[in-house]
Amino acid sequence: MIIKYLSIHVSRPRIREMLQAAAKMGLTVCRTWAFNDGDYNALQIAPGQFDERVFKALDYVIAESRQVGIRLLFSLVNNLQAYGGKTQYVKWAWDEGVGLSASNDSFFFDPSIRLYFKNYVKTILTRKNSITGVVYRDDPTIFGWELINEPRCITDASGDTLQDWIEEMSSFIKSIDRKHMLTIGLEGFYGPKSPKKDSVNPEFWAADLGADFIRNSAPSTIDFASVHIYPDHWFKKKSLEGKLKFVAKWMRSHIEDGDQVLKKPVMFTEFGLSDLNKGFNPSQRDQFYKTVYDVIYESAKKKGAGGGSFAWQYFVEGMEDYNDDFGIVPWKRASTYEIITKHTCELAKVHGRIESQNLKQLCSH
Repeated sequence: MIIKYLSIHVSRPRIREMLQAAAKMGLTVCRTWAFNDGDYNALQIAPGQFDERVFKALDYVIAESRQVGIRLLFSLVNNLQAYGGKTQYVKWAWDEGVGLSASNDSFFFDPSIRLYFKNYVKTILTRKNSITGVVYRDDPTIFGWELINEPRCITDASGDTLQDWIEEMSSFIKSIDRKHMLTIGLEGFYGPKSPKKDSVNPEFWAADLGADFIRNSAPSTIDFASVHIYPDHWFKKKSLEGKLKFVAKWMRSHIEDGDQVLKKPVMFTEFGLSDLNKGFNPSQRDQFYKTVYDVIYESAKKKGAGGGSFAWQYFVEGMEDYNDDFGIVPWKRASTYEIITKHTCELAKVHGRIESQNLKQLCSH
């Protein structure tokens, strides 16, 4: 399972092209945003106020995904500032005179902001698609929901504030929608009380971000755990070889947690290698992708918790304005395309799911 980032601002032909290209590669799930808060072309213009034109664009993404047989993992808010994020919610509360604090982390503890977010979530989950007529919470095209992209609450390193928010919001979502799976959107860092904080975390700072992989992922309302992989963000001085060794160890540790502690699948919902690294060569990204895929395949063969991975991020030609230093057009480099499609086929064969015409054609040789 691989990510393609689909912006609701991208033209409809581009969305269709990207989804068709992904299906041709045998990809099964796309992770993307179901939010844009108070930003340009915002979905949520103000608390509880929505732009129907933008909502219809999201409807279109779902309808097109349904046509090509790809399912969607929808993230509901951003911890980062891009597309509004928790910063926008805090600003709304502050501007309306109801905010408890100007700190971005008040997103997690301010009752007014919690209510803003619950109202937003309820609107998304109960939305009736203007094209298909299917309510989002009933739509099998939607694979699942992600609470928040990369949550951190650095003002409470104990993790209690974020944990309370996760438990409340996940229970709220399950009270509306019990048909879809739910994950958090964690980076995967181990917290201050975890025995793995020194042996597995990338560096000392990772334990002080207010998140803890095991504790956060444990509630029964969380159906699968999520982890991100960004070795060049987390290390400045490691060689590529050192980064790849860390990646394999990082992944195996979390899969072990899924197998032995959490008893639930673990999805690596973002991984990427920057092309801004000094001396970057595309072959390095090939090595990185292969490392990630090898560990997933290793787990799949044993029917382990390693549930899949989502590369950040895939594009088609003509979408350069939406790119960053991680994005690729997969078929532009033959070796990269081969690594991706080989992994797709390996997983499909292990799980006995070579059913679609695309997979049959892709995996027949």
